[in-house]
Amino acid sequence: MSHPDLYFYLPQALWPETLPDDATTNWSGFGLGVYAWTIQTYLRVREAGVTCALVDHLPDEGIIFLHRNAFRSHRHGQAVLPRRLLVCFQGDLPPHPAAQAHIVQNPVQANRPSGAYFMPHWPQPGLQPREIDRGDRFDTIAFFGHAANLAPELTGADWVDALRRLGLRWQPVVNTNRWNEHQALDTRWNDYRHVDAVVAVRSFDSRVLRQTHTYLHKPATKLYNAWLAGVPAVLGQECGYRAERQSDLDYIEATTFSEVVQALVRLKEDRTQRQAMIQNGAARSQAITPESITQQWLHLIQHTLLPAYDVWCRRPPWQQQLMMQHQRFHYGSQRLQQRWQDWYYSRSQG
Repeated sequence: MSHPDLYFYLPQALWPETLPDDATTNWSGFGLGVYAWTIQTYLRVREAGVTCALVDHLPDEGIIFLHRNAFRSHRHGQAVLPRRLLVCFQGDLPPHPAAQAHIVQNPVQANRPSGAYFMPHWPQPGLQPREIDRGDRFDTIAFFGHAANLAPELTGADWVDALRRLGLRWQPVVNTNRWNEHQALDTRWNDYRHVDAVVAVRSFDSRVLRQTHTYLHKPATKLYNAWLAGVPAVLGQECGYRAERQSDLDYIEATTFSEVVQALVRLKEDRTQRQAMIQNGAARSQAITPESITQQWLHLIQHTLLPAYDVWCRRPPWQQQLMMQHQRFHYGSQRLQQRWQDWYYSRSQG
């Protein structure tokens, strides 16, 4: 069988007025999951020599990559077609029952037999590392992200006062946009030039951590960016971070407000530890550079998705329909079970 066409689909409702020329552009749209996954991946694999197209219509044949949110705009995507393989960028959301394969951003989510393949989230485009001439300075602590992803304890006066007593300055770059709004985004998420460490904790609340399964759907992007930027990171309890952890030099995990403060005290007072973490991060970052991730994408397309497409197309239509019906039932049952568990837990906590 000849190779199928490869497409990256964005519905017209989400089509941006201006598309970036390449994936290194510090474009505000790359702050949204739907564009970070769809457009960046398209630009990277196209630059690597893969023949593919970015389209605003859903083709009836070929391998089509689309974000989970793209299904909101195209009910035609629910149809099971004999020569179409839908590959869903799952992002922070549940799997979509109409997709035969999913790209997940946390290795804990991966399940190759069921078609869930882990790919690292792209690091921040146009990232500007910490300036070398800052030397041993340690006075600026930053957070780059959405307001919903920062623990409330790290947004108030107590936090700023705690840093001030240590001689540290808080420099958050926080956005509050909805999932489909990017025009007003602060695009300084790429600027680590004057940053000496990153703090990123979504929650200290054990109930939240339990309900999210320590943020099962979240990527380790903040860790990747810290490695690439040359700054130590103090991070919360997340299975995505822990899956990447090979030593204590990768990052410092903090489970409480006081542990965050204690971690910063250690970093401030121990220049040797800071330098060891920076050097370790430089080594670890080689596996998650855009170039390295692009190679992982080429391998996935060539050795997994193309064979999966051939297998799919050889199945008789009745079998294709039966498989997708079974998948819809399975995903629906999973969601009902999760809702029941969340309800039961909330009731048991009073």
